[in-house]
This record gives sequence, C-alpha cells and structure tokens, in this order.
Amino acid sequence: MVKFPESEARFFRSTFVCRRCKAKIRVPTLKVIQGKVRCRKCKGTALRPVRRK
Repeated sequence: MVKFPESEARFFRSTFVCRRCKAKIRVPTLKVIQGKVRCRKCKGTALRPVRRK
C-alpha cells in the first residue's frame, strides 16, 4: 500500500488516543502537552499519539 503525505497527515496529525478507555480524540498537540484536554468518555488526561504501523 502506498503512503501519501496527505493521508498520513489526515490520520496521524493532532490525533490522540486515551490510555484508559482507548477513545480517539483530535486536538492540537500543544493543548495535550499543557494538559488542558480531557477524554470525552472517561474524563482522563492521559493521552498518547496514534501508533503508526
């Protein structure tokens, strides 16, 4: 499968996953680093970037 920069940006840029409930959240990276973002489902603040395969 061919990787395009446009599709990679759409899937991976500013997309994070909650470590507790595995929900996907699309927010700016700076807000995640500052700790201003919470998960919608479990209200947790522990987020990680989407894993690239």
